[in-house]
Amino acid sequence: MSAAPLSVAISPCPNDTFIFAAWVLGLSPGPGVDARFCWADVQQLNQDAAAGRFDVVKLSAAAALGLEDRYEILPCGGAFGTGAGPKLVARPGGPEAPRTVAVPGLDTTAFAVLRAALPRPFTPLPMRFDLVAGAVARGEADAGLLIHETALVPERHGLELRLDLGAWWAARAGGTPLPLGVIAARRSLPAALRRAVAGAIRASLALARARREAVWPLVRALARELDDATLQAHIAAYVDALSLDMGPAGCAALDALRALARPGAAAAP
Repeated sequence: MSAAPLSVAISPCPNDTFIFAAWVLGLSPGPGVDARFCWADVQQLNQDAAAGRFDVVKLSAAAALGLEDRYEILPCGGAFGTGAGPKLVARPGGPEAPRTVAVPGLDTTAFAVLRAALPRPFTPLPMRFDLVAGAVARGEADAGLLIHETALVPERHGLELRLDLGAWWAARAGGTPLPLGVIAARRSLPAALRRAVAGAIRASLALARARREAVWPLVRALARELDDATLQAHIAAYVDALSLDMGPAGCAALDALRALARPGAAAAP
């Protein structure tokens, strides 16, 4: 009897799809075992990983740090922002100090950083990431926390920027990149297979960079914002050298996020 295929789950955001597309489409070498892919909202993936549902999974970096006993953070495939990050937005004329904020999940890195960045308490309203902008536009929340490609175009939804968390992090962390998402592999997998998965991710990214036209239809099909300029800007912001190998800079970024998440970590003014 053949072994069960590797279960791989990622989000539909452009950086994830761009990195994994060549592997998904069979254009680059896999890890030597069959794989089955699925896509879900990152908060759903955080919850699924906590329940142990996938072998390889995209996680918010904040969530991954709480699951390190069961999942190894792989050295590649992640999204680190250098001066770029989630955006707090509001309707024009809305309150300066929001009392309610629509957020893309309570386990996301975006929420962890926002909680540290806002000097006043607020009530989070968790919802799927692609529903946040509409909820704010309709007045269902005072403000909203945008992630993925929609964070680049709040004005398209009639909203204005209130706080750029990428800039906030850059000022606070002294140049350390903002660790937003990582790829993790179940620790119960053989170490050799975890290394092979990392190799498959790197090979997939290399092919996407060399043959963008081969993977672009899949990137566009899963994206929320459909114009190429926005998708390319998103990928340029979050797919970089750290996506190939997070190295010491990525490890330092994760350590900074650990410190931020510690009880008693103070919000910056």
